[in-house]
Amino acid sequence: MNRNSLYKITGILFILGAVLVNIPYTLLIMNFEYPEILRKPTSYILIQFQLGGSQLLFTWLAFAWVGIPLLFAIVMLQKIMEREDAPYLSSATVAGVIGGIAQMIGLLRWTFVVPILAKIYLDPASSAHTKESVEVIFQVIHQFGGVLLGEHIGQTFTILWMLLISQAMFRSKLFHPWLAWFGIVAAAIYALAQTELLATVIPTFPVVAEAGLIGSVLWLLWMIALGIFLLRAKDNVTQ
Repeated sequence: MNRNSLYKITGILFILGAVLVNIPYTLLIMNFEYPEILRKPTSYILIQFQLGGSQLLFTWLAFAWVGIPLLFAIVMLQKIMEREDAPYLSSATVAGVIGGIAQMIGLLRWTFVVPILAKIYLDPASSAHTKESVEVIFQVIHQFGGVLLGEHIGQTFTILWMLLISQAMFRSKLFHPWLAWFGIVAAAIYALAQTELLATVIPTFPVVAEAGLIGSVLWLLWMIALGIFLLRAKDNVTQ
């Protein structure tokens, strides 16, 4: 593959991944009260999930797997930006891949774990004790798969990737400095979303409202802009 093809394919993957993520995300907002529902009582979440049927299940499945183009783009970006004075690019790529996979695994709990719990919880034959047990199990899985793995590990490593790539952009002729600053600001805002996660175990911890939403939107816009720069790049541009 020549350099021009590498630029274009990587750019397309970044744009495609960022756009595709918004499709199931929007459907979840419309059909599942996402993301506000994540902090609601377990009984309410399980009832609404069961009401969503197989359509909701496949929406969650799509939400996880539409991130695949971004994983390929992250790996390919390292090849594009490789340079002797930026040895941390390999570490950035590892962080980006870990962040993406962690978020995918966290999302997949809605496809392969939650349906079982919802079915048991809403089974008329289930006793009060069984329902209470299901609520505890759901809360543990929700906290581990969602808060710890998907949101904390996934977002933290994604933020680390953004910061390292943005730093490398300052030394690259492929990208304008403003895109690097955009990435740094987006990462900083996204990092503030961690306050909400800490508040799930420390109720008095101060929360920066809307940081998660704003940070994730800026992250997606940054990747789209990154993709556009790559689509416009030419082989005669040297790093």
